[in-house]
Amino acid sequence: MKREIRGVVVIGGGPAGLAAALSAVEAGCRDVLLLERDIRLGGILNQCIHDGFGLHAFGEALSGPEYAARYIDRVRTHDIEVRTGSMVLSLSRDRVLEVSSRNGYGTIRADAVVLAMGCRERTREALSIPGARPSGIYTAGAAQNLMNLENILPGRRAVILGSGDIGLIMARRMVLEGASVEGVYEVLPYASGLPRNLRQCLDDYGIPLHLSTTVTEVRGAGRLEGVTVSRVDESRSPIPGTEREVPCDVLLLSVGLIPENELSRGCGISLDSRTGGAVVDETFMTDVPGVFACGNALHVHDLVDWVSVEAAEAGREAANWAAAFRSGREPEVPTSLPVKAGEGVRYVLPGRLRGGRDAVLSLRVLVPGRNRDVVLRVEGREVLRRTFPRVHPAEMLRLAVPGSDLPPGGVVEVVSS
Repeated sequence: MKREIRGVVVIGGGPAGLAAALSAVEAGCRDVLLLERDIRLGGILNQCIHDGFGLHAFGEALSGPEYAARYIDRVRTHDIEVRTGSMVLSLSRDRVLEVSSRNGYGTIRADAVVLAMGCRERTREALSIPGARPSGIYTAGAAQNLMNLENILPGRRAVILGSGDIGLIMARRMVLEGASVEGVYEVLPYASGLPRNLRQCLDDYGIPLHLSTTVTEVRGAGRLEGVTVSRVDESRSPIPGTEREVPCDVLLLSVGLIPENELSRGCGISLDSRTGGAVVDETFMTDVPGVFACGNALHVHDLVDWVSVEAAEAGREAANWAAAFRSGREPEVPTSLPVKAGEGVRYVLPGRLRGGRDAVLSLRVLVPGRNRDVVLRVEGREVLRRTFPRVHPAEMLRLAVPGSDLPPGGVVEVVSS
């Protein structure tokens, strides 16, 4: 068994892991190790051949592979060790990783760890859709992988359940490859994807969007033959008598993403029930000292640019922690203020604030709206208010909070009204 001692270990070679590793080495850490379970770096970006990435980070619209290549090229110019085909099996509270790779099994004791494992899609089993179990049912991301990386068209007549961004993008992609899309069906009374994707992927291609509607049965012997769709009421329960049959040979599911946090659970890191990711402070450190979390493993982002921004901060803080730890002066973790999502807010990060230092809060509202105020309160006292001309659950809001606005104690609450 091989045993190693390393400075900063980053788990995940997608956009978050790449940005964190770069930031760690640029912050002065000369012992950065990047572990990626796939055979190549880039993560989900490799199959995202559409453009729209990089508008904030680079000031231009890039495809997913182009965006990833910008960071991969920078990683190669720095002294960062990269190991692809390396699966982290476990992480302990004292930052010992068990790793399986093409070279065998080994352990690594890290001064600091950055969790950047990304997220995964919800499947049919998570929705409990009744009916047969034929072939032809895919998550939207799995279909995207088949089409963009394997050159395989999963079907000719598609139904898409859920109006998440991947589903909207795949509706357009299917049409571009000669397939027909019977419709996109969304259980919510509003679309859950970005407004720009609704325009560019559905409206521009004449693909119908059916709100407050869901798939209630799957039909087919061997191969998918069709689905039953029904209208739903305010509690999202199917309304009897509204059923109708929709013929199709492929059903794509775009019904939400889940942060990958099996390693976090095994380590005993506290998770936020609203985001599915770790509870962190403004340095992106979890409640396990020296372990940081970022990217879609922390919370699902709408733009990869914000993934890179947050991951860069996590990488810097990890490098600072590792430097202090290696010098024999492990930093003390100060008492932090709990942050909670109040009325009108689905979730807010970070979940803790140390106070006395500037922070950026990331949050999502519960429902769409215009001219909404986002208010920061401490122990019920308003300390900050910002008006947004338009808000939508699909779009993450970022709220800069000066450290001087945060008192040394109390509960921080963020509300939207």
